[in-house]
Order: sequence, then structure tokens, then C-alpha cells
Amino acid sequence: MARLTVESLEAGYDGVQVLRGVALEARGGEFVAVVGPNGAGKSTLLKAVAGLLRPRAGAIRLDGERIDGRSPWEIVARGLTLIPEGRRLFGPLSVRENLELGAFVPRGGAVREETLRVVYRLFPVLDGKQRVLAQHLSGGEQQMLALARGLMTRPRLLCLDDPFLGLGRAVVDAFCDALRAVRDEGLTIVATGQHVRRLLRLATRAYLLDEGRVILSGTGAELLASEQLRRTLLP
Repeated sequence: MARLTVESLEAGYDGVQVLRGVALEARGGEFVAVVGPNGAGKSTLLKAVAGLLRPRAGAIRLDGERIDGRSPWEIVARGLTLIPEGRRLFGPLSVRENLELGAFVPRGGAVREETLRVVYRLFPVLDGKQRVLAQHLSGGEQQMLALARGLMTRPRLLCLDDPFLGLGRAVVDAFCDALRAVRDEGLTIVATGQHVRRLLRLATRAYLLDEGRVILSGTGAELLASEQLRRTLLP
């Protein structure tokens, strides 16, 4: 059974349709990349999956259970966490306090200390800065904290919207290593963004989105080698 299934999804804003019959899936332990040009609907797709945008048609299933129409809180409680573009950290709170707030759902709170040990192993820089305010971290450290806070919910599915935005190469390398580590432990990841080559090199499954439609799918390597992807992203 697929961890995430999206079927014939239609969604948009204020009368403007953005997604047009989108269908995709992500299985347990996969890294799924959704790439495409600006305005293709990538962020809209993640917002609909996470319950921040109500679909107009179609179905979204998490482990076979329909979640479209449920509140964001209910969806997080069922094991799906979205880390949106822009990090959305609590700047005046410390690293440790941000992480503890991430364990607000029962599935995360029950194993909070265990998960803290895991995220500090993945991100040792955060372990050394537990008392530092989030607003005083570098951009790369803030992105690591956003990912670590998302892991504190103990998700089954982690959605990332443009996770490498604004990060230097060395930080992106470290971030990719952390994503591989959590994927190898069985977490399913769906990520969108502009760093197409980075995402596709991580991806076991990938989709090319254009004008709200999936126009190409395959492995990350297959999309990297695709002339259609080059034409779409490099007109």
C-alpha cells in the first residue's frame, strides 16, 4: 500500500484553478521529488496534502485513509508533517524550545526525549546550541532546526517545500545527508523546489509538474536524463 496517494486532485485560490487532475503516489521509505517551473503548482500541491488548502475535487489518502477535507491538526496527528517554505520558526524561543513545541501531537510527545536524541545526532550543531534563540541562528542552522522540529512530530510522511532555498552548497550537502539518513530509517519524504538536480539525485520517484498537471514521471535518474524536463525548465 502506498503511504501517500493523490488522485485526480483539483485545487486553487479565489476562483483560479491551479491543480488540474494531479495524480501521484509515495511508498514507504521513498524520497519523492516534485519539480517544475515557477507557478506550476508545487506549493499548492503540498498545501492541499497538508490540509492548508481544501481541494475542489479528487482524493488524498495517507496509508489508505482519506485525509482530504480534514483539518491540518488532524492530518499531523495521523502522521503527515509539512515543513513550509520560509521555515516559520519561533524566533524569540530557543532551539530546545522550538524542538519541544514540535512534539505537540501525542505520537511525538510520547517519545519526545528519544526523538531529541535522534535529531541531535542528525544535527550536532543544534545540540551545541540548545539555549540559543532561533532568531540568532544562521540561515542554514534555521533550516536544520525547521527539519528537526518537523521530525519531532514522529511523522510517517514528511513534506518539504523548497528545503534548499537560500542555503550555501556546504549546508545543502549536510542537509541532503540528513535527509538520506531519515529516509534510510523508513521515513517517506515528498519534496518540491527549484533545486531540481539536487532533488532528483535524492529521488527514488519523481514527477514533473507544469501548469498544474503532471506531465512526466519516473525515477529521479530518468527525469534527470529527460529531454522533456530540460525543455520545460529551460525553455
